[in-house]
Amino acid sequence: MLQRFLVALLALTAVVCAQRRVDPRMSYVRVIAVVPFVGQGTASDPKRPEYAPWPISQDRDGIVACYHIPSDDGTLALVEYVAYNRAAFKALLSDSSITVFEKGVTSKKTIETALKRFRKDFDLDQFGVVMP
Repeated sequence: MLQRFLVALLALTAVVCAQRRVDPRMSYVRVIAVVPFVGQGTASDPKRPEYAPWPISQDRDGIVACYHIPSDDGTLALVEYVAYNRAAFKALLSDSSITVFEKGVTSKKTIETALKRFRKDFDLDQFGVVMP
């Protein structure tokens, strides 16, 4: 009886350990957008991409992280926004004046082709924020 239990436990351990972890750059809901910079560049109103949360909030229903790089001309930001749920991007996705892609829905080639118009050396593999 004990032998069967140990064999079953060993088999279960092998199955559980065989699972791969999700790439931290693909966890949660992610949107990539090209947005203008906003803010005055002061301590109370820093220059940041539009829709970037300021002041920083602990609200789990909003955007929880973002990463950006400037476009080649410096007037726009290429941004990856991260949220726990898609509802946090309601305003961003409904804004028709900006270019928006949902990561994991839109192909890598499509995103890179579109964003290379704004930044010639854009590489999706080198772009993004890691969330624990």
